[in-house]
Amino acid sequence: MIEVFVAVGSNLGNPIAQARHAIMALAVLPESELQQASQLYGSRPMGPADQPDYVNAVVRLHTQLGPLALLDQLQKIELEQGRVRKDERWGPRTLDLDLLLYGEQVIQHERLTVPHYGMKEREFVLLPLAELAPTLVLPCGTPLTELVARCPRNGLSILAGATDE
Repeated sequence: MIEVFVAVGSNLGNPIAQARHAIMALAVLPESELQQASQLYGSRPMGPADQPDYVNAVVRLHTQLGPLALLDQLQKIELEQGRVRKDERWGPRTLDLDLLLYGEQVIQHERLTVPHYGMKEREFVLLPLAELAPTLVLPCGTPLTELVARCPRNGLSILAGATDE
């Protein structure tokens, strides 16, 4: 089993419910086991400011799925939760699932870049990730604690537990 981390984000269609539903869907992925989910965090949108704030979390999984097979499963969950892919970068969405880390692997593929290309600057990824794996060292050799220490919080706040009702 490979340890992987997946970012969860939503700002449309009851984002807290979308995030929780996604975490439940991740828990039943084939050939995979959900290990842990971070709390749910509220964050300002990265892209256009005229959209609702986001709900974010990070999930730790153990999986036997290959990276592209896992990506296919993540995109299937997004579609099942109403995700419509548009050309607008960083626009509003019902659900966004990003494969952040796949074991110690560095992957450069036309469909997938791991470690995720933007994770080192995004407070809504780094803080939930640090909640799950505070001693994590990225494949490039950078300790997660260094990234968290220099990352502005940008109003990031804890909203709720991943499974609270």
